[in-house]
Formats: sequence, structure tokens, C-alpha cells
Amino acid sequence: MRNHLSVCDRVVVLLCAIMFVQAVHADSNETGDQNAVLTLGRACANDFHNGHTDALWPRMSKEMQQALGSAAALKQFREQTGASLGEETELVHEHDMRKQDYRVYSRIARYSKTPSHIELACVFDSKDQIAGFFIKPAHAQEPAPTAYLDYQTKAKLQLPFTGEWYAFWGGRTAEQNYHVINRGQRFAYDLLVLRDGSSYRGDASKKENYYCWNQPILAPAAGTVTEVVTELPDNEPGQTDPAHAAGNHVMLDLGNQEYALLAHLQHGSVQVKVGDKVSSGQLLGRCGNSGNTSEPHLHFHLQNAAHFGEGDGLPAFFNNYLADGNKVARGEPLRGQKIAPITN
Repeated sequence: MRNHLSVCDRVVVLLCAIMFVQAVHADSNETGDQNAVLTLGRACANDFHNGHTDALWPRMSKEMQQALGSAAALKQFREQTGASLGEETELVHEHDMRKQDYRVYSRIARYSKTPSHIELACVFDSKDQIAGFFIKPAHAQEPAPTAYLDYQTKAKLQLPFTGEWYAFWGGRTAEQNYHVINRGQRFAYDLLVLRDGSSYRGDASKKENYYCWNQPILAPAAGTVTEVVTELPDNEPGQTDPAHAAGNHVMLDLGNQEYALLAHLQHGSVQVKVGDKVSSGQLLGRCGNSGNTSEPHLHFHLQNAAHFGEGDGLPAFFNNYLADGNKVARGEPLRGQKIAPITN
């Protein structure tokens, strides 16, 4: 750990050209510009992770090159960072920011040699040159304030799928669930299917190879449809559509000011329309990869407003399911659990 901190501290001192990043605030971006920043940032991160410093050096501004001293110093820094942190094992979150003529790509991830979340950031100037770069421990993000920690779900929720799924995100802490920082998604779940520890077979670039792709998504309880989107295309894995966060989705009014969102559904698969009454277990659509998602999965959460992006998130207690093979009469699935409905 001591070596890890010394490497990261060296980044902040050495790459002094990026000190202004601490004052950057997230401004609203146009979709095209946002996608461009994400593309630039991902390329920068990939080159750094893969040790392609010879590709990064000519893309750096003169000020950055002066701060580093030489291409050899950049290569040495990459080697030291790799030895300290290991390989990136999991992307937790990425976003872009903008301030005047500068654009910032920030990537928070896990690495194989440290339990801490690590933030990698690339700063681009108006000419798309790298004007700043750092990699350091990510500041812990606090869960969004909520008045619903003790709330008990009124609807009789059932898991909205058949068979065994995996809770990739679920729980009430930032470690268990990156959604907790978002007021409206405070208690959300991201769910997918794993087999032999993998979410796909064969070529990971093909959405059809993911085990949850095309799986039926069911109504978790009886309710009325308040919102439907079904015309958005499915992304190829690794690509995202941040302009349409929920992608194709269905929102259900479950009564008692509880609304359920089922998101990232497959293009054209939604079987219901606004105003329809649905019963628990009724087919709503199929699992897809539409919206702001990099691989097929189901996003589920409860909220107290009829439309996505409004209101507060609510705890979602499911009934009568298995968690890692154990029967749960009523509970909240947690990150890392394998869950499945109990069928009579």
C-alpha cells in the first residue's frame, strides 16, 4: 500500500499541468461532444493500460511533455504504476466533464493489486491534445441522502425473470452498488446471467453471445404501465448511449406511490403499451443492451414518481426467492449473489 500511495502521489506532483482539474465542474454537454470525449478518454486509458506510451507521447501537449521531461519518463511511470496497481479488472464508472475549452474524461475502476477504487483521468484541450493526466485513489462517494432507509415495499414483488441471475450491483453501500449516489436510483439493481464465472460465451463483442440476451423480462407485480420506450437500437458491447440512459424500458405503477422501472430492454421486444394493466409474471419484453449500458443486463429499481428521472428511489424487497441457494422469504439481493425465483 505504501508503494501504491507513493506512485499516485508522484502523478499529482509530476503532471502539474492538470492541477486545475480539481476546480472543474460538470457542465451540461451536447450528446455528440460527450461521445467524443468518451471515445478520446477510452483510447487514452487503453493505451496507458496496455503500455502503449509511444502512442500517448505525441498526443500530449507541449506543456505536458515539458512536465514529464521525456517519453522515457512516461514509459517508466507506466511501468511503476503497473507494478503497483496491477491490471484493471473492473470498470466501476466513467463520465465526462467540461470547463471552458477543456474536456475531462474520468474513469473509476478496480485493479488487481489494490482493494481501493482508482481514478484515471485524461484532460483534452481544444485541439484534442492531452493537456493533463492523473491516476490516483478515487475519493469515496457518499450515498445520496434519502428519507426511505426504513421503508418497506408495499407491492408483493417477485424477481422479474426466470432461472438463476447474478446481482452485479445491489445493496446500500457504494462498494455494493454504484447507484447509491443517485437520488432516483438509490436502491437500484443491475442483474445479468453468469455461467462458469462469465457473462458471455465466445466473442465478447457480439451482444447475442451474452447469456442474459433475449431472456424474458417479467412484471414483478400487478400494475399499470405508465411509460414505454421500445424503438431504440441495441448497442454492441463496449458501446453506450448516454443520451438515453434507460434505453428501451417499461415503467409500472404498482399502487401506493410505488413505480417499477425495468430498463435496457431489447429493441422492439416490449409487449405492453401505456395504460395496459399487467399481472405479476406477465411478459413485458426481453433483456437487451439499449441505452447507457456497455453489455446486456437488466436494470431494476423502484421510485415514488411515475416517470424515469423523477422522484426518489425506494427500497425493493423481493419475496420468495433463492440467494446463493438459500431460501429468502423477503429480502434485498446483494452484489455478488446468485438469485432465482422459487417456483412451486
